[in-house]
Amino acid sequence: KLPVVYLLHGYAGDHFNYLNRTDVREYADRLGMIVVMPDGDTSWYFDSPIDPTYRYETFVSKELVSYVDSHYPTRANWAGRAITGLSMGGHGAMWLSFRHKDVFGAAGSTRGGVDIRPLPNNWEMNKLLGNESDNQEVWNTHTAIMQIDRIKNGELAIIFDCGYSDFFFEVNNDFHKKLLKYKIDHDFLV
Repeated sequence: KLPVVYLLHGYAGDHFNYLNRTDVREYADRLGMIVVMPDGDTSWYFDSPIDPTYRYETFVSKELVSYVDSHYPTRANWAGRAITGLSMGGHGAMWLSFRHKDVFGAAGSTRGGVDIRPLPNNWEMNKLLGNESDNQEVWNTHTAIMQIDRIKNGELAIIFDCGYSDFFFEVNNDFHKKLLKYKIDHDFLV
């Protein structure tokens, strides 16, 4: 039985990004794990309340996990699963892990858009959530930083990183501060 890492791509990427740009196959073989790289389109990995064709929270956290566990020799519980991603995928990893802590035992993010609200006119998010100024409650409930109160310390292993000059640095720093406020242990690398 092998542990599984769900690896989420960023906006404008696809499920081949890690295969084409990294040695992910070699790492998985060397470390003895399964790596699953779903195509998240431009979804931010939540279920859109506006567009019923965007059901990526349901797809990744339920359908895909169930499929992988039923077809491969996995450690089929939260302790055997981690989720991580880049940029939009970092948002997705935190969003999904906080909302499905019974599914994922560890979460990571690299330069993740862990709070989408400061950039409402980017990445066509209004097609998924509606105009931010008219739908602030929807935007508040569909961003990873607003999910922190769903977890307690020790329920999830968390690691994330972001560079000082990255346009997502401030939201990652705010994410770090909110985790500290809630006394949730985590690693934040800058």
